[in-house]
Amino acid sequence: MRTDAQDAKLDRISYAASIPFAALHLSFLLIPLVGIRWEWAVLCLLSYYLRMMAVTIGYHRYFAHRTFKTSRVGQFLLAFAAQTTIQKGALWWAAHHRHHHRTSDQADDIHSPLQRGFWWSHVGWILARRYDATRYELIKDFARFPELKFLNEYHLLPALLGGAVLYAVGGLPVLLWGGFIPTVLLWHGTFTINSLSHVFGKRRYLTTDTSRNNWLLALLTCGEGWHNNHHYHQNTANQGWYWWEVDVSFYALKLASWVRLVWDVRVVSEATRSAHLRYTDVQRAQLKAEEKPLFARPDALPGALAGPAPVPVLRRQ
Repeated sequence: MRTDAQDAKLDRISYAASIPFAALHLSFLLIPLVGIRWEWAVLCLLSYYLRMMAVTIGYHRYFAHRTFKTSRVGQFLLAFAAQTTIQKGALWWAAHHRHHHRTSDQADDIHSPLQRGFWWSHVGWILARRYDATRYELIKDFARFPELKFLNEYHLLPALLGGAVLYAVGGLPVLLWGGFIPTVLLWHGTFTINSLSHVFGKRRYLTTDTSRNNWLLALLTCGEGWHNNHHYHQNTANQGWYWWEVDVSFYALKLASWVRLVWDVRVVSEATRSAHLRYTDVQRAQLKAEEKPLFARPDALPGALAGPAPVPVLRRQ
């Protein structure tokens, strides 16, 4: 059994993880050296959004939630593409995300801003020693594929191969603008869903956590910003549930389904989507109160007893 000191040590930032993490951020200092051209800016934008869709479609909607089906080759390619973002292995990512949904904003949640603050939820937990290992017991359905386990164990391989290709094509400028810079932007774009989407935004559905819908984060993350929708009902490939809720990742999945690259794409039912229309006035008032920025709510402090008692309601997760 671990002592309190040993347990606390696991939550410390790992230097092995934080040094390369910081180094890639420092790559922005190379911009004055290599300069900027319009074609490199376009490359950066394409690299960001194409790989963001690999994260949202691969890591999240496929491996974590199984909201559609694809072939064995297809799932390998999804994992490979997602891992070019250097967010660890597909099995590591999905297993921890499944745990998050089971305990969202509760004491055991691995990245709740409600429990441990913004910094921890945004990036601290990823760099902590405690979460280095893949929780294979939470991802048994995909861990049975040896090629996925191989990729997961050697999770840097796709990024290294991608970087080598970029350097071979255009040297340091293409590696910087097509690899380093968009990768850092991808990290923080992805991390905002763990942090900011539990702090700022609108709450359409009553859930047992602080998830919000945020249109700006949805644009930055190809649809992941419709986070309250997702936490209300997580098993749908579409996270934007109305026509004005832009969800680029779902549009890509629809296109892929037309040519049978994916199939059995799950979408939200009308009964689930319209559940908020059946809320009582008291429940709507509770939703409004819960939309206050997290730091402005008296119940946002860990262990705080202040705040209104919740209205009993059947909430989906």
